[in-house]
Amino acid sequence: MPYISLNPASNKTLKTYTSWDSHHLASILEQAYDSQQLSLHTTFAERAEHMNRAATLLHGRANEYAALMAVEMGKPLREGRAEVEKCALACDYYAVHAEHFMQSERVRTDAGKSYVSYDPIGVVLGVMPWNFPFFQVIRFAAPALMAGNACVLKHASSVPQCALALEQLFRDAGFPPYLFTTLMIEAADVAEAIASHYVHAVTLTGSETAGREVAAHAGQHLKKCVLELGGSDAFIILKDADLEQAANIAVRSRFQNCGQSCIAAKRIIPVAEIADEFLSLFIKKAEDLRMGDPLDEATQMGPMARLDLREALHEQVTDSIAQGAQAILGCEPISGEGAFYPPSILDGVTAKTRAYHEELFGPVAAVIRATDEEEAVHIANDTRFGLGSSIWSRDTEYAEKIARRIQAGCTFINGMVRSDPRLPFGGTKASGFGRELSYHGIREFANIKTVWIR
Repeated sequence: MPYISLNPASNKTLKTYTSWDSHHLASILEQAYDSQQLSLHTTFAERAEHMNRAATLLHGRANEYAALMAVEMGKPLREGRAEVEKCALACDYYAVHAEHFMQSERVRTDAGKSYVSYDPIGVVLGVMPWNFPFFQVIRFAAPALMAGNACVLKHASSVPQCALALEQLFRDAGFPPYLFTTLMIEAADVAEAIASHYVHAVTLTGSETAGREVAAHAGQHLKKCVLELGGSDAFIILKDADLEQAANIAVRSRFQNCGQSCIAAKRIIPVAEIADEFLSLFIKKAEDLRMGDPLDEATQMGPMARLDLREALHEQVTDSIAQGAQAILGCEPISGEGAFYPPSILDGVTAKTRAYHEELFGPVAAVIRATDEEEAVHIANDTRFGLGSSIWSRDTEYAEKIARRIQAGCTFINGMVRSDPRLPFGGTKASGFGRELSYHGIREFANIKTVWIR
């Protein structure tokens, strides 16, 4: 099957690419391994020079890459530029800090000398999604390359142009050929790549279903893996919250990238005392969002990435309404060309609805009203997911105590959940395991070796 680059705003095909056969895949994996073996002789300073150059190129190509994301997966230009700038930040961060993060640690024992070293693991396979087609890749590639590994990328089949642009970026930055390579393979071929003795670890960002499949293959072949899967983040608004601020961030978090983000504020949980007032603000601000062509600078929300994704989302919405939820904004696909779906809000979401239990991967907020703070915490944890969460309260000390009770990989208080190169990122429960970013992320793909000398 070919890779098809399709504009979701017009449904028009942009480009097609032929998928590789097994022989070509095996050859590229071997070349990636050979390149990684040669790179073992490079210093952190040499790698940092290339990574800093990648950051510089990202800054210079921000408009080009933003336009590519706009036409290939529907991201508005302003969001695309922000994503590229965030990529540059991550590259610069690891260029500066990787050597320190990978430094050996002396440990006092009965030996004459003993320490822990952090060595490259080899070739890391990244299986990445379409929703943040540049940053999701940089998030694993920047630390992996700085650690001395090679990276092979199996990107989502709907964003092949983004995938090839990333390969060219690292080549232009000075990294050796095949140290970062895009694999033009089908999803069914990922198992073959994992099984290859030239691949030593795999990281996936994607759906729960894809995560289970990749983890099973990695386990079968005893390969290290990191999984960042779906999320259904709780957005808890307590009675003393700044409702204006909370509503502003709720709209931004839920509807950025057309709601197609693992860490979006998907489950809005206001306590009873302020629920109506908050919802009134939330609706008004969501109504003001400007939807349209992602190449228009004025557009705040573009189309969903594919028509089939819109169809699946709307099925969840209609089922939830049939199960008792109320559509108080949007909740109907926009007719005409493209995969457009408006900012939408479901109120009265209960445990009887799909919207309560499932991840809504699109611009639909599920409002689950809580009688009090205790019930809000219960609702927040009453999910198989555990990626992010946020709490809104003027009493930050009290909110911090509640944060410790939330079962998630991160909790933000009075702020929007987002990744930051300086902090570890990942989930718990069905949202995956392992961590990306910070020193935790770079050490995920290192051989943590004990050295003992008498």
